[in-house]
Order: sequence, then structure tokens, then C-alpha cells
Amino acid sequence: MSVPSFHPDVAEQHLRVDIDDWDDVYVVGDVHGCLPALERLVDRLDPSEDDLVVFVGDLVRKGPDSKGVVDYVRERDNFLTVRGNNEEKLIRGTKEIDALTDDDLEWMSNLPVAITWDGAIVVHGGVHPEKPLSEHDVDDLENTRAMNPGDSYDGPFWFEHYEGPERVFFGHTVMAHPAVFEHAMGLDTGAVYGGALTAYDLHADELVAVDSEVTHESRKDSKIIEPRQPALV
Repeated sequence: MSVPSFHPDVAEQHLRVDIDDWDDVYVVGDVHGCLPALERLVDRLDPSEDDLVVFVGDLVRKGPDSKGVVDYVRERDNFLTVRGNNEEKLIRGTKEIDALTDDDLEWMSNLPVAITWDGAIVVHGGVHPEKPLSEHDVDDLENTRAMNPGDSYDGPFWFEHYEGPERVFFGHTVMAHPAVFEHAMGLDTGAVYGGALTAYDLHADELVAVDSEVTHESRKDSKIIEPRQPALV
């Protein structure tokens, strides 16, 4: 399968992986500084060094231990992540986390905006179905949620209308349960808001989740989506 055609700015920040090099592949939703939940999820998944773990971005902010999560991901060669809008805020200096070092920020600035393999794209936000992928810039891929202008929870949502060809794995939009569509899978199940941290086991075609056990930040019910498509069980 051919490599997707990206906007020039994104093409320079795209990582292509060959999943045939790995025994299994796991895609993990937004961690947001929730290190204990991440540790419990990884214990559940029990990946070997021959398994690939890919994050949809937003490792940081809102939760209590962004530095711990960054260190946890950085020190594992088989853990990869795309850059989320919250990493972007730190890079651009609109938000700060004192515990993060200049080296951490440099690492974030070098993260890919998109990770792909045959038939799949991992981005943080999403892909607007009415615009070619090649016209999506960095901010689009990090922030797309609704099909109307703005970062809205009013809908309609891009993933309800996107028809591929690649399947997009994404976070950013907080779901009451994973959004599972033929060509899109939303994995942000609100760990930092007292929900769950969710992963998708690609080869088993199964969702794996752990309860966060702690609510670090409150969130209005109107900003937690009930996906129309039933989740896998």
C-alpha cells in the first residue's frame, strides 16, 4: 500500500513504520500525566521488546506527573508517540510545566505529527473528511474534532463521516467509551477526568482498558462524547 500524501509541513514530521518488524502493535489513548494508570495499562498489555506501543499524543498536562510519563515513554525504544496539541502548547510556550527540562521540550519538538503503517494513520486530532489529507497542516492534524469551524464538541464529528482509505487512530476528543468505526478509532476515554486509559491491540483486534481510579480534573458531561457507533466488546 502506498504512503499517504501529506502537507509539506507534515511530510517533514511523519514517521513511517513497518509493523511486520514487530510481534504485536498497541495504540494507546491520551495519558495526560496519569503515570499510575499508564503503568497499570502497560502491565496489562505486557509488551515485550519485540512489540510496538504507539501513543496518540497528549502525554502531558492536566494530570499530576507529566514528567514521569515523558520519562517512562522516552526510556523505552519500542514506545513511540505523535505530538498532541498539549505537547504543541509547551513547544510554542503558551503553556509551561516546570518539571519538564529543555531536553524534554526538544524531544517533544522532534516528535512526529503522524505515524503511519500500511492501512493506518496515527494522529492526535483527526482528518477532516471534506478536505484532502495533503491539505491538512500540523494544527489540523492535532486539533480536528468537529466538521464545523473551531475545536467544538457540538459536532458533527469528523470520525462519523470519514471514509478512509486509511484507518485513523486518534485521541483529543474525550469519549465515554472508545469510538470504533471502520475507518477511525478514538481512544481518549478520559483517564485524567476519572475515566479509563484505553489501548487497542492491533493483532488481537481487542480493546484493553484500565480505570484511572483518580479524577484529576473535572469535565462537563457535554464535553464527553457518546460515540454513535457501538464500541467493540
